[in-house]
Amino acid sequence: MWTLTNNKSWDHLEQSYDWVRDMADTPQDPIHHAEGNVAVHTRMVLEALCGDSNYKSLPAEEQDVLWAAALLHDVEKRSTTVTEINGSIASPGHARKGALTARRILYAEIPAPFAIREQVTALVRYHGFPLWVLERQDPVRELVKVSMEADTRMLAMLARADAMGRICSDRDELLYRIDCFEAFCQEQQCWGAPRPFASASARMYYLQRENAHPDYIPFDTPGTEVILMSGLPGAGKDTYIRKHFPRLPLISLDGIREEMDVSPTDSSGNGQVIQAAKEHAREYLRQGLGFVWNATNTTRQMRMQLMDLFYSYRAQVKIVYIEVPYRRLFRQNCNREAVVPVPVLEKLLSKLEVPAAWEAHEVMWIAGK
Repeated sequence: MWTLTNNKSWDHLEQSYDWVRDMADTPQDPIHHAEGNVAVHTRMVLEALCGDSNYKSLPAEEQDVLWAAALLHDVEKRSTTVTEINGSIASPGHARKGALTARRILYAEIPAPFAIREQVTALVRYHGFPLWVLERQDPVRELVKVSMEADTRMLAMLARADAMGRICSDRDELLYRIDCFEAFCQEQQCWGAPRPFASASARMYYLQRENAHPDYIPFDTPGTEVILMSGLPGAGKDTYIRKHFPRLPLISLDGIREEMDVSPTDSSGNGQVIQAAKEHAREYLRQGLGFVWNATNTTRQMRMQLMDLFYSYRAQVKIVYIEVPYRRLFRQNCNREAVVPVPVLEKLLSKLEVPAAWEAHEVMWIAGK
């Protein structure tokens, strides 16, 4: 069974991990965190979590997932904390950046099984979600998407520990909001599980259209199938394509770069490469021909730009995400014809966002050993 560490004492954590040591140097606003810095808060959160009867009733592996998420939930306050003009302290974007860091730590430094790592990452990313979801413009849609990434039951436990692990005047209000979140999840069929849909087409219809109802079942007409590959350089995307999609037309950004004699570091040239690739895709989509789009597509922004194009032609999209262990990734990258420099590969890894189930009609995650 995986665990981040068998020794969960704070002294051991500080001695072992620089990102834990950084917490003591990261201040917090005294209005919301009168207990002190991030280290003090994180210790209190862990104590609150371990004292929760619901947490104690979880299987051991789920306890370790939640414990790791609690330890990491504010890990990137160290890089996002700012003091405003009025003297208040804020950490904008710390949850999103913290999720990227959590993924990297559990991939490169303390390797965790893929599914466990992504559970921890999602909990870090959305640890504040139960407090503000009902204030969003479309809270149901937001909840549906989050439920496809994070276990909302565990998310509520983490949010409750986060509220209990601080000294503030509005703790009762925070706990009330979490109670409302739990009731909202149950009402929307998202409690501890993704919101069910009649089909992948029904799910995508709902997520792509304002004012759509999640229970609506659209008339299902099969569209052109597009395979969107995703994964870091050296993960094995080319090998997978040759094995599983040998007869489908291939749009390869590396191939187009080679044809156009464009370096991977040439930003303006790469813009021309992407535009050429998109025009090839439009030609296939107009003809109703399926194809494979092969590129790294390691951030959600990259993928969403392509999804907008594919969905404008009513395509059925399958994302295939390929991953291999950290050390093997760098070995395989060295064996490629177009070797990616190590600093570039590390930068790509630091920004890696694994595709979520709500991004396409089907998402496959293939994590090799």
